[in-house]
Formats: sequence, C-alpha cells, structure tokens
Amino acid sequence: MPFVSKALRQQVTERASYCCEYCKTQERLIGMPLVIDHILPTSLGGGNVLNNLAAACYRCNEFKGARTCGRDPLSGKTIDLFHPRIQLWVDHFIWTDEGFYVKGKTDVGRATVETLRMNNAYVTESRKIWIAEDWHPPL
Repeated sequence: MPFVSKALRQQVTERASYCCEYCKTQERLIGMPLVIDHILPTSLGGGNVLNNLAAACYRCNEFKGARTCGRDPLSGKTIDLFHPRIQLWVDHFIWTDEGFYVKGKTDVGRATVETLRMNNAYVTESRKIWIAEDWHPPL
C-alpha cells in the first residue's frame, strides 16, 4: 500500500465531508478514522493522487479490496463499481426503509452494494441505532 501523506489524507476526508464515499457512513459514527481507498488500485496502475483517492469506512474498503468490478445481481453481468470521482452517489443509490438499507438504482449501484456488502447485518443493526438518534441517513 503506497504511503498517503497526512496532508493528502486530510484533503480526501475533508472533500468527502468525513463520510465514506461508498456507504455514506459518517466517520464520527464508526469509532475510527476513515481509510483511504485507491479507486483504481495501485496494483492495477492507479496513482497515489487526489483524483484516484476516496474516503472509505474500513468495512467498505476491505470488501472492495483491489476490485474495480462486481456482479449486478439483477442481470448477472459484470459491471464497473461506483467511481466517486466521476459519478454522483444520488444517481446510483437511494436509502430505503427509512435509511436502514442502501439500494442500487442502476447496474453500477446494484453491483457496488453487492460487492461492498453495504447492507450486511452489522451495519444495518448500527443504522437502526443511528436512525433512532436522528444521526442517519446523511443528507
């Protein structure tokens, strides 16, 4: 994993408003700092530059790993994952059930939700608490 300077890390997390750019979980709710994701992994030629970096919660980053594609559960096709530098979250995802679940609106959204396991049991249980406290879903 290439070194990301403290200044660059700060730029990335500030640009993301301290939220995971994939699942939109706020850093203050997860109890640890966001990590820096290389959207195009360095192992696949991605650079250690601002336009290739995204703020991610540890969970999304671990499930994404070096993946750039995932399977759309609706069509079964392999689809490029959501790219937070060139795509808008609201174009590909919505919150359902008062914010308990992230739902993909497009093949990109569905493949990303599936690959990053954005509705796993641990996070949906946490979202219930966050919703009860009016901390979630983010605006």
